[in-house]
Amino acid sequence: MINLHLEQLKHQQSGNFFLMAGPCAIEGEEIALRIAEKIVKITDKLEIPYIFKGSYRKANRSKGSSFTGIGDEKALKILEKVGKEFGVPTVTDIHESAEAAMAAAYVDVLQIPAFLCRQTDLLIAAAKTNKVVNVKKGQFLSAGSMKFAVEKIIESGNNKVVLTDRGNTFGYQDLIVDYRGLPEMQSFGVPVVMDCTHSLQQPNQNSGVTGGKPELIETIAKAAIAVGADGLFIETHPDPANAKSDGANMLHLDLLEDLLVKLIRIRKAVI
Repeated sequence: MINLHLEQLKHQQSGNFFLMAGPCAIEGEEIALRIAEKIVKITDKLEIPYIFKGSYRKANRSKGSSFTGIGDEKALKILEKVGKEFGVPTVTDIHESAEAAMAAAYVDVLQIPAFLCRQTDLLIAAAKTNKVVNVKKGQFLSAGSMKFAVEKIIESGNNKVVLTDRGNTFGYQDLIVDYRGLPEMQSFGVPVVMDCTHSLQQPNQNSGVTGGKPELIETIAKAAIAVGADGLFIETHPDPANAKSDGANMLHLDLLEDLLVKLIRIRKAVI
């Protein structure tokens, strides 16, 4: 396990933004290692603190027939191998209280999905593992209301909290980003991340498959860095069209380095 120093990730104390990136779901060992290897090479070169992201299971799917995972233990062991092989922290979602201790045995950061950010028992269970807890802001919540999620975790004895914005519900099938929320959530004393890919989802499509606008990932990321986000969350894949989950709003892995170079220039201009 990596000893993740959360203080180093805060905007005020880090010379650069940090990155949570990887595939939406763990599809298999070979592709997870291949994605991690490429991102590690890029982030090492650019001196960007990096956390590998991959969901061991996808619990929130539109259709019952959608891909959910390759098996919990198998996927978690792949996440553990990525962390050990490349020396990077890893993050994965949990969905129920009973999953917290199980996932914490393999990863460094537990992520609370946006739809579950108000689930008190889940937040407390994650907090009690003493892992870093990354809570995604619900699409249905204001930035200010996320202080209660932070309080639940801290009051459970864990002050290692990250908040991630992933847009706000706009109508039935779209999301928008209100960048005023980033500094508001930073005022709670925690690092704040912009999810540049999920904020471009087009959920609840009649086809049962979530759509997206990946051509706007760069726009979302540039604005977030300009506003002062501490970190970015980007799902990326070498073949998004054939990814088993959320391919419609992923960044092609080949485009990641060029995007990060541009973002570093913006970061240097605004700090």
